[in-house]
Amino acid sequence: MGNCLRPVDSFPDDDNSGHLSLEDEQLEGWNYSSSEDYDYSGMDAAAPCHSCTLLDASSLPFYILASVLGILASAAILFALLSSRSPRQLCPGRRLLLTQLAAGSALCSVAVPILAPGLQGAHNTYLCHLAHLVWNGSAFAQALLIGCHACLGPTLRAGPVPRLVLGLSVGLWKLAVLLAVPITLASDTSDGLCSLASSQGVLKLLHSASLLAVFVLLPLGLLGAKGLTRALGRGPCPWVDVLWLWFLFWWPHGVLWGLDALVRSRILVLSSCPTQQALDLLLPLAEVLAILHCVAGPLLLAALCRRVARGALPSLPLPASQPSPPDALGGKSQLPSSLPA
Repeated sequence: MGNCLRPVDSFPDDDNSGHLSLEDEQLEGWNYSSSEDYDYSGMDAAAPCHSCTLLDASSLPFYILASVLGILASAAILFALLSSRSPRQLCPGRRLLLTQLAAGSALCSVAVPILAPGLQGAHNTYLCHLAHLVWNGSAFAQALLIGCHACLGPTLRAGPVPRLVLGLSVGLWKLAVLLAVPITLASDTSDGLCSLASSQGVLKLLHSASLLAVFVLLPLGLLGAKGLTRALGRGPCPWVDVLWLWFLFWWPHGVLWGLDALVRSRILVLSSCPTQQALDLLLPLAEVLAILHCVAGPLLLAALCRRVARGALPSLPLPASQPSPPDALGGKSQLPSSLPA
């Protein structure tokens, strides 16, 4: 994926740097040849910092493969949760949560090919806006649902109110869509590709703040609350389950987007060109990891559902011993009074 060996121009042409005349070139060549110990460090420092492109048109198969696998895995989970043939004890108390998470993963998988850089000329501005809204809104919704489930799971375990849970879920989806509005408005089509407009700096900064709050601060806050409540011994602790691994696919994305926003706003100044090149390389790697959540998310849901189903299997009670009924001959039956253990 990508091309990191493309040739770059050392200096762009501008109005003040025209071509030298023949006499100037001869004089300049004479000066260069006469100075053997000329220092080129100043020219190297003034050269622009070029970074390689990791995700380009050659990465289209990766996008399509991740999308297809994510759709199939999410559809399988949704079918198992919503099918009438599934047992009633399948993920008791968590079916609504898992259904929403599977639906969010499916929506992200559908939006992946639209955001792929290889589909040149395949979308317009409205489709680009819709893809960014679906992709980011579904990701925000999944993170908020996992966080809400971890916080309110112990409280609602005794007897959750269906209306309360349903209303809370609808509110979280509305909040997720609201958080995805800035990046949706900042998206646009350039040369037939769905990209982000370079002029929308304020909207990008708002989106970076949302990513940092939801994908970075939320899991860190859950971990802090878990340790604090366990240390103090007051109140129920937030639930920790396999769904927390979902944040591993989005945590680098939130951190690197926050760093990139600080660099672009001149709040954080990078000291060297290799540091900027490393940041430009890590950003698409974090995007690749976020795309992989479309496949890993349904697998985490299946693992949690299997674990909950095993823990919810009721144990068969032993029948109480009863006196043996008399047989046809008037004597006591020779059958055992109770089933063997």
